[in-house]
Amino acid sequence: MHAALMVHEPETAGRWRTQQVWIGGDNAGPHGAAFVAPHHSRLPTAIDDLLGFIRRDDIPALAHTALSHAQFETIHPFVDGNGRTGRALMHAMLRSKGVTELAAVPIAAGLLSRVDDYFAALTAYRDGDPAPIVREVAEATFTALGNARLLVEDIHLIRARWESAIRARRGSTPWRLIDIALRQPVFDATTAAEALGIADSNAVRAINVLVEAGVLTEFTGMRRNRLWQAREVLDALDDFARRAGKRAQGA
Repeated sequence: MHAALMVHEPETAGRWRTQQVWIGGDNAGPHGAAFVAPHHSRLPTAIDDLLGFIRRDDIPALAHTALSHAQFETIHPFVDGNGRTGRALMHAMLRSKGVTELAAVPIAAGLLSRVDDYFAALTAYRDGDPAPIVREVAEATFTALGNARLLVEDIHLIRARWESAIRARRGSTPWRLIDIALRQPVFDATTAAEALGIADSNAVRAINVLVEAGVLTEFTGMRRNRLWQAREVLDALDDFARRAGKRAQGA
């Protein structure tokens, strides 16, 4: 997981740290740091213990995920990239437990939208109180799931509008292209042709039908290398991202 996320840092990607690390303070040393991670010599034992905890199946899913995430962040096993790896771990655990199924919900965005509360919860965990981090992860999860449901509803409404606007036989190439536009709202003729298994010229004809229906717009203004976008889908995704960043303000 870390190796995939840190592919741009090949010297450290996927490798346990071999040096002391800390958060806060300065680069000269851990004096004044907000948190000092365990010495690197203790990593093998700490990781084995964490993996044993992750494999347990007798703990409620959200609490199990939150505690595993907090312990991973406490171990801080890598020189860099611990935060993104720890958040990816949360998503992987929720997927494996069936809390999420078809896609990852933006739980991390919810946590980081109130970063002070999140770090305070991690500090409380390290001081022996697990309740705050469990609460933070649970709230972020439920908020993210609600946000994802709103996105699904938006996409269903968009599709219904498109279907009522298209003047083509149901099941024809333009109708098939709707599915492509919902999955990939920006594309060129070659991408559409390959996805549909047709020639580029036939893809352009189908694209033109969707342009006439108001489903797609061409936004480059060029005669060659043209690109089309499904603006309604992009707007829905922008709304989804904005809601994820706000996360229950005032809660």
